[in-house]
Amino acid sequence: MKKLLTALLLLPLALSAFAQTPYVPAASNLEARRAFDESRFGIFIHWGVYSLFAQGEWYLNAGINEHEYAKSAQAFYPHRFNAEEWVRAIKGSGARYITFTSRHHDGFSMFRTAESTYNVADGTPFARDVAEELARACEREGVNLHFYYSILDWRRPDYPVGRTGQRTGRVLRPDYDSYFGFMKRQIGELLSGRYGDVKALWFDGYWDHDADSVPFGWRMEELYEYIHRLKPSCLVGNNHHISPLEGEDFQMFERDLPGENKAGLSGQAVSALPLEMCQTMNGMWGYKVSDQNYKSSAELIRLLVRAAGKGSNLLLNIGPQPDGALPDTALARLRDIGRWMDVYGETIYGTRRGSVGETEAYTSTQRGNRLFLHVLDVSHPVLTFSLPSGFKQARRFPSGEPADVRFDSSTEQVTLTLPASPDSPDQVFEFLLP
Repeated sequence: MKKLLTALLLLPLALSAFAQTPYVPAASNLEARRAFDESRFGIFIHWGVYSLFAQGEWYLNAGINEHEYAKSAQAFYPHRFNAEEWVRAIKGSGARYITFTSRHHDGFSMFRTAESTYNVADGTPFARDVAEELARACEREGVNLHFYYSILDWRRPDYPVGRTGQRTGRVLRPDYDSYFGFMKRQIGELLSGRYGDVKALWFDGYWDHDADSVPFGWRMEELYEYIHRLKPSCLVGNNHHISPLEGEDFQMFERDLPGENKAGLSGQAVSALPLEMCQTMNGMWGYKVSDQNYKSSAELIRLLVRAAGKGSNLLLNIGPQPDGALPDTALARLRDIGRWMDVYGETIYGTRRGSVGETEAYTSTQRGNRLFLHVLDVSHPVLTFSLPSGFKQARRFPSGEPADVRFDSSTEQVTLTLPASPDSPDQVFEFLLP
């Protein structure tokens, strides 16, 4: 009896020690991180039944009754959805991966799930698994697929209601054990092989509760361990706006470049994990009929360049229309970026943060001893910057013409005179380092 009592007393300590075991990524995971870090450009897709209301992806949170909102599923018939056309347009932009919203905060699943008929395949007249069609198209076109997954839910009664979704009229029976089990089973479905080789899971909604005082505990480390057990190579990221948690494989920044916090959502320190920043083409993530305030192609190209200059990927969002088509303006932006990437992709893909650093006028990327200086503001025709190692050769990219450049070895300063050129979002110079 004494031995049994001693064992029972020690059990919590043993469990605690197990829970605190540091995460050691598998070799396949490290390789997936490397490939992700070299891709530099992906497209975010926010699409669900909320597109029918044309008011953005948070419409249910605006005091809408969840039972009335759910009726929209019976009208969801996106007759223009064509996964092949989507993926070909996205691939043509130079993007290497797609992150698709498998389930957003409104609880509607954009994939066939055994957990609820409230999904695109079983709960709409469309009756097709759009996530599976997208997965097959990505596989055929050689584009990687990631899934966004919301860990908060504005409809399920067992989700412990937090800061959002408080006015949807649902009956509350909070039971996080039940809800956690539901999420695990859905994630198991996404990683079952039905959706191909899913490269990453992108979680959102952690911020709905205060992480320091949430009474039920999100149990993220447990969820991550489950994911890595199912598929060791699958990367895990979480849009929680704090420093990375144990078990995460990449760090994301919402509407901000790493190390900046202009939007107020990215005050966390930049980690050593692969980085990704996400941004909208216009103002909203999901389709909003009145939001035609698209960023120019030049602005988006500069954002992609600045992200690469910080050693980060850019995840650029599109909100498809309720009929399943990508908006014409979004398609135009994809084509413009693609034309630029056809010429300059070599200075973006597989690069790291350049040794020159960045200012408002320029940033730099680097691959081996090839340094690429991206001049984004040509209002000052002469630039001066430090390059302690000097350089063997300096030329314009991609023409190879010699650059008008001088190096002062005593001050280790480079002076670059910009050539006259037509309006361009980026002038690129290549420096061959010793």
